[in-house]
Amino acid sequence: MIIIVVFFFWPAGQALVQSLFMQDPFGLSQEFVWFENFTNLFKNPEYLNSILVSFQFSFFVAGTALILSLFFAMSASHVKRGELFYKTMIIWPYAVAPVVAGVLWMFLFNPTVGIISWLLRQMGINWNYLLNPTQAFILVVISASWKQISYNFLFFIAGLQNIPMTLVEAAAIDGAGPTRRFWQVIFPLLSPTTFYLIVMNSIYSFFETFGIIHQITQGGPGQATNILVYKVYKDGYLGLNLGSSAAQSVILMCIVIVLTMLQFRFVERRVEY
Repeated sequence: MIIIVVFFFWPAGQALVQSLFMQDPFGLSQEFVWFENFTNLFKNPEYLNSILVSFQFSFFVAGTALILSLFFAMSASHVKRGELFYKTMIIWPYAVAPVVAGVLWMFLFNPTVGIISWLLRQMGINWNYLLNPTQAFILVVISASWKQISYNFLFFIAGLQNIPMTLVEAAAIDGAGPTRRFWQVIFPLLSPTTFYLIVMNSIYSFFETFGIIHQITQGGPGQATNILVYKVYKDGYLGLNLGSSAAQSVILMCIVIVLTMLQFRFVERRVEY
């Protein structure tokens, strides 16, 4: 409890208090402005665009990571020879730091020396994520999803191992094909795991993708990848607008809390325990 209070509740409280003040860049003087920092944010088109980009980014990252990790888990669960090797290879990327993951994908898709960008040019695709906002958004989604697949894979593998094979075999005897067995037997029994991962992937995409964004695009080009957590950094650390940055961090925290509550309120209804 001491650790939680010191490293979580106390900083959150400090951010809430700081969001009510307007400070000079050096923190030598401050003025109490009530909710002016918040009202200025919602009048700022750049900040409103950052909210939209964040939700789009979260949707695509969570969706891509969950679908691919479930596919890999289903594939690995059917492997009998070399099962440990496949599982180890898929889990390894989770040990890579977000910044390092950003560097890896940045080099692969670099417009000048990247091997994947070269292959895309051979296919007639003019790839340059430094100038094309859509390509930059796609690249950071790929990088963030790749980083999270291993985490999801671990839970899906554990969930699949807890499903009694007698149920699957009974469905097969009744004439259900592989697709029907998956959707009517396996996936409903994985719903608690899937619900947990939806919540965790949403939190991950809003908070823990800062290193990837910072390394690859730094919020650009044209604010195309300037998600909320990165805008907090840019306005607070680079722009030295501490009051606005604190207000943004409070709003970001509230968005994630509300989003998690909505998921528990509506998505959990479909979970079968």
